Formats: sequence, structure tokens, C-alpha cells
Amino acid sequence: MEIVIVTGLSGSGKSRAMVALEDIGYFCIDNMPPQLIPKISEICTNGKNEKLSKVAIATDVRGGDLFYALYDGLDELKKQNISYKILFLDCVDAVLMNRYKETRRKHPLDDGMLGTQSAINAERAMLRRIRESADYIIDTSFLSPSQLKERIISLFLGDKRKSMIVRCVSFGFKYGLPNEADLVFDVRCIPNPFYIDALKDKTGLDESVYDYVMKWPQAQIYEKKLVDMIDYLIPLYIDEGKSQLVIAIGCTGGKHRSVVFSEILKKHISENGINVSVNHRDIDKN
Repeated sequence: MEIVIVTGLSGSGKSRAMVALEDIGYFCIDNMPPQLIPKISEICTNGKNEKLSKVAIATDVRGGDLFYALYDGLDELKKQNISYKILFLDCVDAVLMNRYKETRRKHPLDDGMLGTQSAINAERAMLRRIRESADYIIDTSFLSPSQLKERIISLFLGDKRKSMIVRCVSFGFKYGLPNEADLVFDVRCIPNPFYIDALKDKTGLDESVYDYVMKWPQAQIYEKKLVDMIDYLIPLYIDEGKSQLVIAIGCTGGKHRSVVFSEILKKHISENGINVSVNHRDIDKN
């Protein structure tokens, strides 16, 4: 079981960090009262749900003095022989002040009398001990959201390609475009097996249909250019912080050519070590 305790200064990006952890497979619990952490860990350890094998828990000073119970909670985890990592998000005062001005939000320790700067100072004092104990410290002062996500992926996943999930969807234009598609490719320019009596009632999953579609020079060139384009685009999307990419490939009815090319693309992407699945939306339609 993997437990990550996410904490740090208010306004330093903990919510974005939790989103990034969720994108790479962590079950995320935000604003957890520290005294409940050992109980949650016990539930996760004793449970059989695979979703609870990687858990990220965000806790901070929003609970006021309750935050001091965090140290007791961590001691209890050690007694239970449950390992954990602490991710601490830091940020310089000037940037924090600017973020509060831009969002017009009040610091959780500001009671209306303290003021933002004094509240930040008080928070730093409260967090000093946990910062010194942190396994990882990320200064978000000058990081974009995508850069923060990349840092978290590099810490907890190693290979940032594993953070991307690609879904290939074959479809028929006669039934409309997939609403969730990020990229759409049209293979209606390839000769259609539908007009071959022996292939009409088969699909792109059948070897005979695949052989027919891919015997044409234009199909072979299309495959090469499609693969080159996807190989170029996926790293760009990953660097931008995108966690899911839907690639739709369409032909007329969604049974033959689009299925063949979706399967080809899925196989190629998988060989590059990226999580990928395929869905043939219209393959069973008449």
C-alpha cells in the first residue's frame, strides 16, 4: 500500500497536486482531519479494493489547531508499520500574496484582524516541523500547473508517459462524430471492403478485412503518416499536462476501415509504453 500525505502552505497548489495524483491512479481524500488518518489507513490496508492500494491524503491548517494532531497520526502509522511519504508544497510569500489578491480569497488563518501576511507567517510556523520531516518538497512559486503535474509524476510514477491514457475510437460518420474526441481522422479515402460480397458482413477485426484494407498503397502511406503524427503529438500533450487523449478514426459505417486503423494505432501506441485502449463504437450496427 502506498500512502502520500499532501500538505503545505495555503495557496501553494495542493488542490492541483491532488488532481495530478488522482490522474496517475491515487485514491484522493482532501481536507482530511489528521486524527482520522490512521483509521483511513487501517480501512485501506484491510480492504480488498485495488483502488485503495494507492492513497493520497491532503491535510492542512484549514482545521486550525486540529492540524497539530497530524504528528500523532503519523506516529500511529509508524506503530502500525504503515509506510508513508510526505509531499510538502511551498511557495514564496510574494507569490502567495499575489495569488490571494487575484482570487480575492481570505487566508484560512486570517480572522479579519490578522491580515494575509501575518496569517502566512503564522502558517509557516505551524508547518515548520512537518516541512522538516517531508520526503519531497516542491516550490510552486514559478511553476505552471502542467509543470507541477510533471514534477509530481516524476516523483511518484517515474515515467511520465504512464500518466497519459489514450483511447482509440472507431466510428461511422453516418452515425455522427464521437463527442469526446480530441483528434479525428477520416479513412473514407481508403477503398471500402463493404462493396466486396465476401467481406461485407465481416468487420475490421477479421484478418481478411484487414488484408484487403492494408493491401492498398494509399492505406500503407496513410498508416505511416498517421503513426508519425501521433508519435509527434502524444509527447506534446503529455508535456502540456493532459492526462487523457481520445483519438477517433472514422469511416462510413464504422465496421471495416476505421476498425482496422484503430487496432493498428492501439498496437503501435501500446508498444511505446503508453496506456491505451480501443473502442469500436459502431461495429455492431447494421
